[in-house]
Amino acid sequence: MKITLHQTGKRFNYDWIFRRVSATFEAGGRYAILGPNGSGKSTLLQVISGHLHHNEGTVTYSTPEELLNTDQFFRHCAIAAPYLELIEEFTLAESLQFHLQFKQFIPSITPADAVALVGLEKSMNKQIRYFSSGMKQRLKLALTIFSDVPVLLLDEPCTNLDAAGIQLYQQLITDYSGDRLIIVSSNDEQEYFMCPNHIRIQDYK
Repeated sequence: MKITLHQTGKRFNYDWIFRRVSATFEAGGRYAILGPNGSGKSTLLQVISGHLHHNEGTVTYSTPEELLNTDQFFRHCAIAAPYLELIEEFTLAESLQFHLQFKQFIPSITPADAVALVGLEKSMNKQIRYFSSGMKQRLKLALTIFSDVPVLLLDEPCTNLDAAGIQLYQQLITDYSGDRLIIVSSNDEQEYFMCPNHIRIQDYK
């Protein structure tokens, strides 16, 4: 999977968040979008994901076999972000069942494995509304990292995690990211420790 931005810009009303971003994200690459809070990192990641439409330039998605339609990219990516909510009325077991209707887990991971690896095995029948913020974030990471897709998009992935949670996140990325494309939006090096390629949002103001 390859994602290409050419002279891409996004504005809200008359205020440009970023302009003229040209970048290529290659399969197997590790990329970090960096910048201070409120600078537009998350907005750029949402444009890359297709959740937000850009106002200028282009965003294209391609595999070695074909150029993908923009509205099909969601099938090829998984995203964890603070602004994407879990369904509070579901139990953990129901959340897994719902997710797996749309995206299967990587072949080596069963739902039971996924829950155990993020330390939530005792909460299978608990509604998400009763989870702590850290438990919710562990679930978001599990649903994203274990999804069998070629692209992982992570927006501030250690939000609400304590030191043990951060260590778990880093271990999951190390053990299960494989040769997938990963893009992280962050201003915390613990979150983009694996990313040698950096895009600084301030360069596109």
